[in-house]
Amino acid sequence: MALRPFLPILRDTHASLGETLSVLQQRELLRRRGFLLGSLAAAAALPLRSMACTLIPSETGGPYPGDGTNGPNALTQSGIVRSDIRSSFGASGTSSAAGTPLTVTLRLVSTVSGCVPLAGLAVYIWHCNAGGGYSMYSSGITGQNYLRGVQVSDSNGEVSFTSIFPGCYPGRWPHIHFEIYRSLALATSGANAARISQLALPQSVCSTVYSQGSLYPGSTQNLAGVTLNNDNVFGNDGGVYQLAATSGSNAEGYASTLEVGVAIEGSDVLFADGFE
Repeated sequence: MALRPFLPILRDTHASLGETLSVLQQRELLRRRGFLLGSLAAAAALPLRSMACTLIPSETGGPYPGDGTNGPNALTQSGIVRSDIRSSFGASGTSSAAGTPLTVTLRLVSTVSGCVPLAGLAVYIWHCNAGGGYSMYSSGITGQNYLRGVQVSDSNGEVSFTSIFPGCYPGRWPHIHFEIYRSLALATSGANAARISQLALPQSVCSTVYSQGSLYPGSTQNLAGVTLNNDNVFGNDGGVYQLAATSGSNAEGYASTLEVGVAIEGSDVLFADGFE
């Protein structure tokens, strides 16, 4: 159930723990006064990050976006809108990226409309393969466009992608890139993105996945050389708002989920005809 618009919202990306707790205390006070209607038990069960409804940090798209801002553009290719991104598509053929299965779910919520789910937004995600290479850019796979795809958020504000667990290459924490657009019509160039960010994967899960040395060559050694705190993207806050909840096993695959706060009014999504 969506919380009402008058609830206090934590909008500062780098808010301190004290500021976050203050927002939660204000919410609790309102609850006790009877201003929260509906399922209080469900609201109380939400995790701290969800309750705080924090704006997702803005991050670089990196050197391999495939969105037309640095070379090739997968967004203009027929077939880019898909949920299973493990294989190449269109003129690039149907070759698949090997790796442990991973389902990625992002839940988009409005930081300016009381944490309501944002339906109708387009999300483009991309990441490296098990060997650390990016399709369309890296040696040997410039002709491939796998591990890239677009989905439109549903009534719960969610998009889900079936992919593989990305490898770890030197100097970067294991991550997944994503861009958010106000509509599918705008998702044709990274220049139109309303927000660009990255998802971080938990260390314990990464270590387990990378123990499959033949499938993820070099990833264990590369992971040992970087931390969330010294990574050049997540290092400013340790990835606290970007670390996905992840569960599963090497045998069955994994599922990662992340709440993504976006400064877009809930009503703007249905009627937006351009980028602001």
